[in-house]
Amino acid sequence: MTKEKSTLRIALVCNTAWAIYTYRRGVLRMLTTRGAEVTIIAPRDRTFEPLIEMGCRCIELPVASKGTDPREDLKTLAALYREYRASRPHIVFHYTIKANIYGSIAAMLARVPSIAVTTGLGYTFIQKSRAAQIAKLMYRFAFRFPREVWFLNKDDHHAFKHENLLAHPDRARRLHGEGVDLDEYALEPLPAREDFVFILIGRLLWDKGVAEYVEAARRLKPKFPHARFQLLGPVGVDNPSAISRTDVAGWEAENIVEYLGEASDVRPLVAAADCVVLPSYREGVPRTLMEASAMGRPIVATDVPGCREVVEHGVNGLLCEVKSADSLAQALERMLTLPADERAAMAQRGREKVAREFDEKNVVERYKGTIHAITGISL
Repeated sequence: MTKEKSTLRIALVCNTAWAIYTYRRGVLRMLTTRGAEVTIIAPRDRTFEPLIEMGCRCIELPVASKGTDPREDLKTLAALYREYRASRPHIVFHYTIKANIYGSIAAMLARVPSIAVTTGLGYTFIQKSRAAQIAKLMYRFAFRFPREVWFLNKDDHHAFKHENLLAHPDRARRLHGEGVDLDEYALEPLPAREDFVFILIGRLLWDKGVAEYVEAARRLKPKFPHARFQLLGPVGVDNPSAISRTDVAGWEAENIVEYLGEASDVRPLVAAADCVVLPSYREGVPRTLMEASAMGRPIVATDVPGCREVVEHGVNGLLCEVKSADSLAQALERMLTLPADERAAMAQRGREKVAREFDEKNVVERYKGTIHAITGISL
């Protein structure tokens, strides 16, 4: 029996509101335009205002996103439990490790259905550290409770199965990335000019392969003086792997890279580049690569989980070895020296791949179908 006259209440929980606003805007638009009450639960940041303008309700969440103090984590769990008891959402979507673990437990205690979305395991997950072992134990316990567990790539799904972290393996689903708005990220012709511009976009973390990118640039610039190497993204973020502004200033002083700061809209900078680079150590399914391919930019990325979901070697870009400045430099040089028509063909194939596999409309339909299956309410 459906509940057509009920107002659907949906909550989305993450360690940053920015990630919900940036990656799930299509889902939010669909929910709010169809009359759902949407609550965003996350630490306050500058995206609270645009989320409220979209029609969402925003609740500030205490979460130590990188800390390991159990007292802080209990505060997160308690805050989520109180919110779920008070607002009684029909379904909650949890993103990122702490929301997945403590949110799944809080939702179970409050008798609220939930979905856990693993947006990427993080490189520390595959290390042998004590923190990684504790995280796995917590995952194994917490993932007993969600109605479904969504994975963005097959490697993360296989990692959970291999580590026996899924109490209910039949509840695992593949989302295959969180999608790109193909109208918003329209195909742009490659620039016609003398210079050749590489750009790395993302939070400036060592785990994103920034050191390898800088070293590759250092090796290639004497041979290819027309090559430019840009960095776009925040420095000094709250992360153990964060790169400081001092590090970046040193590279700028050497004339190796151009630091572009941050941008609320990356599209003009992607359009002005010839190739987008992401030498990351591990990803979920990287949004920057999906957007770059949608706009018709060839990619150089590492052959790691997440990146290889988007990049087919020799088809829409090139893959290189992880943590290898040598391999990255070779891939960048190959991209530099490819005939223009071959790069243009790569660009076109990238657009076609994103349209085929990562169209945001398909992701929105998955949310609609899951919400109806669990709540009985049609959107």
